[in-house]
Amino acid sequence: MPIKAMILAAGLGSRMRPLTDHTPKPLLDVQGKPLLAHHIERLFKAGCDEIVINVSYLAEQIEAFLSTEEYSDKKLHISYEAEPLETAGGIVNALPLLGDEPFLLLNGDVWIDYSLDRLVQLAQQRGLSKEGCPLAHLVMVTNPEHNVTGDFRLDSDSLSTSIPSASTCGSALLSMEAGESLTYSGVGLYCPSLFKDVDSGRRPLAPLLRAWIKEGKVAGEKYSGYWLDVGTPERLRDLNDRLQP
Repeated sequence: MPIKAMILAAGLGSRMRPLTDHTPKPLLDVQGKPLLAHHIERLFKAGCDEIVINVSYLAEQIEAFLSTEEYSDKKLHISYEAEPLETAGGIVNALPLLGDEPFLLLNGDVWIDYSLDRLVQLAQQRGLSKEGCPLAHLVMVTNPEHNVTGDFRLDSDSLSTSIPSASTCGSALLSMEAGESLTYSGVGLYCPSLFKDVDSGRRPLAPLLRAWIKEGKVAGEKYSGYWLDVGTPERLRDLNDRLQP
């Protein structure tokens, strides 16, 4: 089964100014090449067949980058937004390109050394499209200093035996009340059916996730490796320092 992924790359990058005054955040340099290039490389290496990238702010620069010879043989699709639609709005806008099967979602401004092939394997096993299975699987991380209260809770008592490989990835249902408070890493696997009734236009993802979590539709796992929200010049510098050869 072909696996698609979506990279969120349409944001204004306001927290990254002045670096983003004339350069879109996905094209900022990380160890000699754009952050976006690292994401594309990792997704294809993990087994994704096609990648959808939403663009808006300074979109022409990202489009020009993706049109270079390096990507001439890659299945890359651009989802254009006249103005940034936020995460859920961007996904709804890109649904015609994403198809009907579970897809990987990756925030373009995070760095994580999580093995993305695990999500590809979960998608290939159709672990999110079988009867009774959750419709999303989120990679959660320990709360960083800039998000000490976390986003959602991982209810370890609800270990989801209906999800393939649950025993190896520690998959459990997410909760708003029970379990360990964690932060959503910006990496996950989603069924497009979750978004079929979501109105188009500017729409954040967090309120929808909270509603779906209360309905028992979202599972997740805790990842304890390296993760960084590359949202400020200081964090971008920290990332480059960490990756120094």
